[in-house]
Amino acid sequence: MTEKNKSIRNFPNKRNVPKLRFSEFTDEWEENYISEVISSKSKKYNPETNDVNYPSIELESLSQDSGELLSTFDSKNQKSIKNVFNSGDVLFGKLRPYLKKYYLVDFDGVCSSEIWVLKSSILDSNYLYAFVQSNSFISLTEISSGSKMPRADWNLVSSSSIFYPSNSDERKKIGQIIQLLNSRIHTQKKIIEQLETLIKGVGYKLFNKKIRFKNTDLSEFPSWESKKGNDVFSNISNKNHNSELPILAITQEYGAIPRDLIDFKISVTDKSVESYKIVEKGDFIISLRSFQGGIEYSEYKGICSPAYIILRNKMEVNSYFYKYYFKSEYYIKQLNKKLEGIRDGKMISYAYFSDINLPLPSLNEQTKIANFLYSIQEKIETENQILEKLELQKRFLLANLFV
Repeated sequence: MTEKNKSIRNFPNKRNVPKLRFSEFTDEWEENYISEVISSKSKKYNPETNDVNYPSIELESLSQDSGELLSTFDSKNQKSIKNVFNSGDVLFGKLRPYLKKYYLVDFDGVCSSEIWVLKSSILDSNYLYAFVQSNSFISLTEISSGSKMPRADWNLVSSSSIFYPSNSDERKKIGQIIQLLNSRIHTQKKIIEQLETLIKGVGYKLFNKKIRFKNTDLSEFPSWESKKGNDVFSNISNKNHNSELPILAITQEYGAIPRDLIDFKISVTDKSVESYKIVEKGDFIISLRSFQGGIEYSEYKGICSPAYIILRNKMEVNSYFYKYYFKSEYYIKQLNKKLEGIRDGKMISYAYFSDINLPLPSLNEQTKIANFLYSIQEKIETENQILEKLELQKRFLLANLFV
């Protein structure tokens, strides 16, 4: 065992201690009813009779499974009776508990009656907050009433057992490590948001020529040409395949991607697959939602439904330049101006696409723009991988640091 890992040990065989534990603690954990340790009682606030204006937290104020507060409202503008909370209380959304809406408040205020206000005279706030995120607590809340709008049942939850460290130092350490991870995850999301804002903003300026790159010798690139869509891209409908190519899902999030890679399951028959079109790597696909999210790019060779329009460049271009251009806010705005009045759900035809002007910078400038945007996209992907690891670490600890 390395020095780094000595502080946490496994306890696989003891019933009332967690699988994972800080090594300096060996005592068995206390067991009690949740009702004896945690209270969900709170004072009530009536906006019609109370003149004090508090920040009000509604269900939509809480993000899903992240512990982030998205917004607050003025309590004086609310119509319904609210629960009162104080700084240090833990909030948990009891309506549709599988959404995992929780928050540790650091101010006084009121909240929706669909939100439990949890407090404890035994457990400190950080430990209590970590506990409501744990698998053991979440699984209790999911035993709920109602099918369309399930609600967690406090009577059931409170009559269940809770195991917790008798040593306050151990409780403090558990609360701190989960809070540390929450804070790191929050910071990581902010980093990704800033990078996504950057690529969106810079892309918009590049594509409408608010900013321009220069050549390696600092000379200006030639002025951009403007071509109709059908001058740059052909409509391809090649169905000459033996049905052994991977079926591609056309998504706004991943572009064109083999269905197996994203667990995208739609039943198809051998006969229907025969009519599918071949997509080559570097092709673009017009999908049902292209007027909302742009035109998709394929990094894969495969086949897709004949309902999609496959675009392939008919002149030498940098495919990544158009990959970013077709997904840019600038292009989607141009697309929607041309298609004003088109109804949601109607596929953009090749004729519509062909009638829209496309920019055609020199190949060198296309490459410079594509490489620059790709470098930001690579950074976003790296930061997303870090986020995934942090979230995985948190899930592991929440599953193993509690009984």
